[in-house]
Amino acid sequence: MKNYSYVGISLVILIFGIIFIPKIIDRISEDEVVSSDRLNMKKKGSEKKSGEELAYIVLDGEKKKAPQFKFINQAGDTISNEDYIGKVYLVEFFFTSCPTICPIMNKNLVEIQNEFDDNEDFGIASFTIDPGHDTPEVLAKYAEDYGIDHANWHLLTGEREKIYELANKGFGIYAGENAEAAGGFAHQGMFALVDKEGYIRSRRDSFGNPLIYYRGTVERNKSVAAGEEEPQIDILIEDIRKLL
Repeated sequence: MKNYSYVGISLVILIFGIIFIPKIIDRISEDEVVSSDRLNMKKKGSEKKSGEELAYIVLDGEKKKAPQFKFINQAGDTISNEDYIGKVYLVEFFFTSCPTICPIMNKNLVEIQNEFDDNEDFGIASFTIDPGHDTPEVLAKYAEDYGIDHANWHLLTGEREKIYELANKGFGIYAGENAEAAGGFAHQGMFALVDKEGYIRSRRDSFGNPLIYYRGTVERNKSVAAGEEEPQIDILIEDIRKLL
């Protein structure tokens, strides 16, 4: 009986080799083998090449659109999502007295602004998460200090609860008061990219999944040590150009 068992096992191994080994070799040659560290976005080539179409964010079978909003900008004008229709725009949540990540985020956004300075189809929506302090006058001074001068870059303030709902529920970018955080507020330093039709878009990672948001907290062209987060501003500029 042992001889028959060995014959059976050998036959299974032979069939496995005939069917699956060529497929494995093909996947290796096409660089499609999935890494065990799927969440490590810092590896070289972890984002898909810029020539590929940007992904939609699909939830419950539907492509996710940027939520509706209506707030006051640094000039005292009422600005809504309707003002961004037909434009490719970025979304961030920040506050003017932030001592940590916001200066880096807005320095990066100014660099992006300068890349598209003469393009009327590009814009930025910056929502303060400290509206009690960040009045239109404060936002106007902040814009002046940072060199924010694109006609479609609006620094927006308004009702606190509506802004927090927009961040946490609308875009899924966390923002909230936190007495233990620097400046009294905790928030993610991410940028959302919205296309001309109002859909949130992003490039895909090496596994075919959308990045969803772009990291805004690492300075453009910064040299990073092994294990540190890499800048994503250049790939964001590429993707804005693609949507434009």
